[in-house]
Amino acid sequence: MIKILTIVGARPQIIKAAALSRAIASEYGDKIQEVILHTGQHYDDNMSKVFFDELGIPKPAINLNVGSGSHGVQTARMIEGIEEHLLKIKPDYLVVYGDTNSTLAGAVAASKIHVPIAHIEAGLRSFNKTMPEEINRIMCDHASTMLFSPTQTGVKNLLNEGFRLDAQPPFSNDNPAVFHCGDVMFDNSLWFASLAEKNAKVLEENNLEPGNFILGTIHRDNNTDNPQRLSSIFEALHEISENHQTDVFLPLHPRTSKLLDKNIDPDLLRKIKSNRRFKIVEPVSFLDIIKLEKYAKFVCTDSGGVQKEAYFFEKPCIILRPQTEWVEIVENGTAIIADADKYRILDAFNYFAHNKSLSFPPVFGDGKAAQFICKQFMLNK
Repeated sequence: MIKILTIVGARPQIIKAAALSRAIASEYGDKIQEVILHTGQHYDDNMSKVFFDELGIPKPAINLNVGSGSHGVQTARMIEGIEEHLLKIKPDYLVVYGDTNSTLAGAVAASKIHVPIAHIEAGLRSFNKTMPEEINRIMCDHASTMLFSPTQTGVKNLLNEGFRLDAQPPFSNDNPAVFHCGDVMFDNSLWFASLAEKNAKVLEENNLEPGNFILGTIHRDNNTDNPQRLSSIFEALHEISENHQTDVFLPLHPRTSKLLDKNIDPDLLRKIKSNRRFKIVEPVSFLDIIKLEKYAKFVCTDSGGVQKEAYFFEKPCIILRPQTEWVEIVENGTAIIADADKYRILDAFNYFAHNKSLSFPPVFGDGKAAQFICKQFMLNK
């Protein structure tokens, strides 16, 4: 029996972990034992607990409850707690996802005591080291024993950084294995789409007309903490809503919600609050997000995960960042990087409004990434 310790901490990781947990339960329950450790990085129920309940993910055996704090304080608390449980559990692999502080903390803790690390979503690069996520993903990759990349671009990035694609077992962090496995979030989107169609009532509850609303998400600190950038984004969305008779639906991250009064121009904020088509709500469930992505006209986001999901559901995406690690969707012409520039956002909207001939080739795998990962655990135990 292989034992893995899965680290989750933020909403995207909880959702990604659902795919692996589901594959273990359905096909590898007698071969792989999974223990889930929640760092408590996202501690708000709307950002964490609801996803375990809704997605049927096994409840975490351990919760460190680290809460909020500076990057250094938060990561240090996680490293301390993760190390303690690694020593108790003695897993064969530590499994981490993506690029959060929880991912970095897991990689540091495990590498120091020689526990092999499996990094899911390895090889992604924005090539912008001012983003904390970029530092986290690079450092995690270079400490890992098994690197599972969702795309060929990710594999190419690892090759360019000196990883060998022909490494042979036994694998270690000095002789790591690189796999192109597809995207576990594509697994999830396929699995949960029918459930969302049946159970999610977010369109009806918010009077959203299918195909006539923009789904927006904004949470990155370089947008939320910068009054000029945040106001520019909201001004563009307000103009789109008014000039094109299109609803803007924003399930707003708690962090962003707290900063609206402080960081948005007061006149603009008054206009937004009086605009009946501009709908700001609390975070919604993953099934609701899937339903929203499926029926949106466009998606406008600074979230890496939501960019991908827009692609899964064949929706154009306006990216509110200066770069993206998901370069395939930009190169394919189904997403446009507009950053926090009002006029670039408006231009991107107009481009997609008049371009109906977009195509969405299958660059994120076959929907069986989690099964592939489990198989590699078995083959390389």
